[in-house]
This record gives sequence, C-alpha cells and structure tokens, in this order.
Amino acid sequence: MTEATLGALDKAKLRRLNFHVLGPLLALIVLIILGAMLNPNFLSYGNVTNVLARSAFIGIIAVGMTFVITAGGIDLSVGSMAAFVAGVMILFMNSLIPYMGIGIPLIMAGMAVAIITGFAAGWMNGFLISKVNIEAFIVTLGSMGIYRSLVTWLADGGTLSLDFELRSLYRPVYYDGLLGVSWPIIVFAIVAILGELVMRHTAFGRHCAAIGANEQVARYSAVKVDRARMATYVLLGMLVGVATIMYVPRLGSASGSTGVLWELEAIAAVIIGGTVLKGGYGRVWGTVVGVLILSLIDNILNLASIVSPYLNGAIQGVIVILAVVLQRENKSAD
Repeated sequence: MTEATLGALDKAKLRRLNFHVLGPLLALIVLIILGAMLNPNFLSYGNVTNVLARSAFIGIIAVGMTFVITAGGIDLSVGSMAAFVAGVMILFMNSLIPYMGIGIPLIMAGMAVAIITGFAAGWMNGFLISKVNIEAFIVTLGSMGIYRSLVTWLADGGTLSLDFELRSLYRPVYYDGLLGVSWPIIVFAIVAILGELVMRHTAFGRHCAAIGANEQVARYSAVKVDRARMATYVLLGMLVGVATIMYVPRLGSASGSTGVLWELEAIAAVIIGGTVLKGGYGRVWGTVVGVLILSLIDNILNLASIVSPYLNGAIQGVIVILAVVLQRENKSAD
C-alpha cells in the first residue's frame, strides 16, 4: 500500500472521527461555554439539576427511539402515547382509591399499569409494522392521532387530574432523589447505561444494526427480523411508560396537550447524537449528548432572552435538518 493511500485513509479516519464522534461532544461543550458566558447562573447547581431533570423524560424515550431508528424504523407516536399512558394511569389510580386507599401499593399499581399500557401500545405498533408489513411512518402517524384523540376523549376535552392527596404522596418520585440527585436523573442514567450495554454487547443490539443496514442480508444471516423489529417498538413503548411514571407526579395531570412535540425532540436527539436516520448504526451515549444539547439550547434561550423561547421548535427543526445533511455529506465522503 502506497504512502498516498495510507495518507488518504488517515484523512478519512480523521474526518469520520470529527463528525461522527467528536462533533456532538464539541457542540455540547460550546453550548456550555456559551451559556456560562451569557448568564452567571447557568452553571449553578439548581439550574443544572433542573435542566437534567426536565430532559430525563425525552432522554428515556430517546434511548428507545435509538433502537427503533438503528433498526431502520421510526415512531411518530411517542408524544401522543405518553399522553395516553398518563391518562390511563391517572384514571386507574383514581378509580382504585376506594378499594386500595391512598398508599404506596396504589402508586406501585399505577406504575405497573403505565408499563403495561406502554408495552401494549408499542406491541401494536410493532405488530402492524413487522407482521402486517405497513410502513412505520404510516402506522405511527395513525397511532399518533389515535392516542391523542383517546386521551382527549377520556378527559372529555379537558384535563385528567390525579387525586390531590394521592398526588402529594406521589410527588417525591419527581421532586426528591438520592444524594441530591433527583429520581428522574437517576432513572435516565440507568436507562442510558443499560441501553448502551444492550446496543454494544448483546445480540439484540447487533441485530438492530444488521436489520437497519440491510434487511435481506440480515434474513440470510438467520436474524429473526420481524421479532427483533417488533422488540424495538415494544422496548420503546415500555420506556414511554417509564418516562410517564416520572412525568405524572410533576404536574399530576394529563390532557390532549401533554407530550406535544416529544416525538420531534426524541428523534432530533437521536439524529444529533450520531445515529444514522436510515438505520444500520446507532449509539445510545450519542443520544444522551443529543438530549443534553437540545435541553441546553432551550435553557439558554430562556436565560439569555436572545431569541423567543417560542422559536425553540423551529431551532430544533433546523438542527435536525443540519444533522441529516451532515450525515449525508459524511456518507458521500466515505
């Protein structure tokens, strides 16, 4: 191999390292420095923990979304699904108060209902996509409307509110924590670590990447494509349930406006973190960086008043488009 060829390979590796690995981390560092320069309270303990706690909901869902996108899928229904799961959970807990009383067992039962409802919603999406062979975009677009309408119907157009006394007992799940770290942050960290381990060190993670890279080759390699694809949606649905468990004690209510644009934020975090939108490659730790980037942008806009916070969705949309453009350019360069 000639020196010119070796030089070209080194440049290609350096370019791939810059954009795919260091890019999101550098963007996160730049945002932290920018935020600290614009507002002295940006790095305060209260602001940092608040940003991390608020980003935990999207972060938990985005970990599941990483597996779905790595396997070549997409899920547009997670925001509506979270609203629906929260509504069912609240109705279930309120209805059982006369029988179980207000206590820890009732809260545990509500948590179990959230996980089961998320499991069922994810299984339905996965079944229609992998067994009935309907496009993921169509299925999840339809289920997005179904879940949003169902929670609005359950609330009769208003808001479903958790019993006040029960909410007081449930509040520590969001507002308290361990050693000064709130429970949503701890749960997000655990989910992210487990997700990274599953993605990197299990057959399921490798199968997701294989299916996203080339489904036919994966089938020829004895990968149970339909089962693995359905499992990604079931996993995502269950993580939506986990995120809802953390979210409900924060406000103690659910309505048709709960979880709006959560799907955009989750997908944006995954793409910003370096997971390939068309599938075949994913990394959970990158998704965590993507979640933090989006949360910091929102926080900086609120603290610095540079741009209206109402434009946060527009900024996120621009970032997603830029991330996809960079992925395409990197692929062309490879």
